Amino acid sequence: MAGVHNGPVPTRLTLLSALGSHSPGSKVRFLGCVTNYSTKEATLTLEHNHPPGTALKAQVDVKLLITTLKSNETHIGEWVNVMGYITGGQKEKVNDEEKVQIGVQALVLWSAGPFSLAGYEKSLDEKAADEQTALEGA
Repeated sequence: MAGVHNGPVPTRLTLLSALGSHSPGSKVRFLGCVTNYSTKEATLTLEHNHPPGTALKAQVDVKLLITTLKSNETHIGEWVNVMGYITGGQKEKVNDEEKVQIGVQALVLWSAGPFSLAGYEKSLDEKAADEQTALEGA
């Protein structure tokens, strides 16, 4: 039967800048740099300026992880991997510039550790190009 899943919903590896193309309820995995952490709201703000000029921010709710979250994973400038569900989004205008914030409920979050940012960006850009080519060929 089409559309029937036996097990959890699959996770889609995506760039942070592409989170807005996923509908609420979609399960995603992405990488982002911590730019803010609100202890009051238990929310991390993550950004990744790729492609350059990306104005999208991920507002990651970490309430489910509060007992296992390591302090270094909330430091400004730390790169972290997130797996979770898209909860929605909002747009706002700041100084004639549109800012987009996508909400994510984190299920798992871990430090990226040492990695090649350029290599990560290249591999996901190639994946997106391959998917676009497959769509155009269909």
